[in-house]
Amino acid sequence: MFYREAGDFSTTYPQDQQTFPIKFDRYRYYVVLFIAIFVVPFLLNDYWVNSLLLPFLIYAIAALGLNILVGYCGQVSLGTGGFMAVGAYSCYKFMTGVDIWWGGELLFRLPEFNIFFSVIMGGVMTALVGVLFGLPSLRIKGFYLAVATLAAQFFLVWLFNRVSWFYNYSASGQISAPERDLFGILITGPSTTPWAAYLFCLFFTIICALIARNLTRGASGRKWMAIRDMDIAAEIIGVNPLRAKLTAFMVSSFFIGISGALFFSVYLGAVEVGEAFGIQKSFLVLFMVIIGGLGSIFGSFAGAAFLVLLPVVLKVVGVDWLGWPTDIVAHLQLVIVGLLIIVFLIAEPHGIAQLWRVAKEKLRLWPFPH
Repeated sequence: MFYREAGDFSTTYPQDQQTFPIKFDRYRYYVVLFIAIFVVPFLLNDYWVNSLLLPFLIYAIAALGLNILVGYCGQVSLGTGGFMAVGAYSCYKFMTGVDIWWGGELLFRLPEFNIFFSVIMGGVMTALVGVLFGLPSLRIKGFYLAVATLAAQFFLVWLFNRVSWFYNYSASGQISAPERDLFGILITGPSTTPWAAYLFCLFFTIICALIARNLTRGASGRKWMAIRDMDIAAEIIGVNPLRAKLTAFMVSSFFIGISGALFFSVYLGAVEVGEAFGIQKSFLVLFMVIIGGLGSIFGSFAGAAFLVLLPVVLKVVGVDWLGWPTDIVAHLQLVIVGLLIIVFLIAEPHGIAQLWRVAKEKLRLWPFPH
């Protein structure tokens, strides 16, 4: 077979520590990246972008962030939807200008940011909020931490609903992304071209994946995994649990905030916090991590791709081909996702990523017995 390690030699430490030490994996990664950047934009239409590609890229970033916290650091979180809302509303405020009031008087007004820095600031503000809500993890863990993050979810949704400053005192309570361009190309607004929105989200997805990959393979990742495996033993060998847990919450929330900012500004364009970032969003991203594989960068992408493709495939097969009612297909989707979560948690806790690793091992050893 063509997938072999024979002939791949490492003569330096940097070569030995490559993300893809096997040449075939490395070349395959370059080919996929080349196609995603230089081929896919020329084949796009509105349906492919809005139904598949944008949701996949945005949810992949959110799954990466949650996987760092849950899969690598072992800190359970059910507040992903609320943190995405922080990123979305922060991005909106930086896109439209931020008024700073004190004692009923306007102190100063921050100028409007361009869309790129608005998304970045959405991630930064979410990271700060994530550190704040990550403080309980220093005292509680497991089920109690899950309940604490669930409380953060409901609190953040309530806050954005009740405080009209966040949505600029709009009568509808919604936030709408104004038209913003980057290098003269519209990125947000109704006149945005599909390829521009796709490439903008693809850039953030690639950068976040590279950051996550390097962090999890470095000293920070080893500390997170030590806390995950046995926090008491990790503290004995010198890992600072305060710093490790809070950095995990910070990095995780940063990625989730970026995904929320992109979800609002580029994908939907207008959102209402209760509908777009409710508790179902938290569970959706958590299901992506569980099905894709805990503690795996590839698993985050695999889980996001699976749960984005599943409703589209069920609609085509169930509604268009078999003529089933739409409500039956929607309920079937919930049944399939629930069954898969049970199967993966029992039979293969590491999800699709582990199945992919097993398939690669079998391919490497073929045709010899396993």
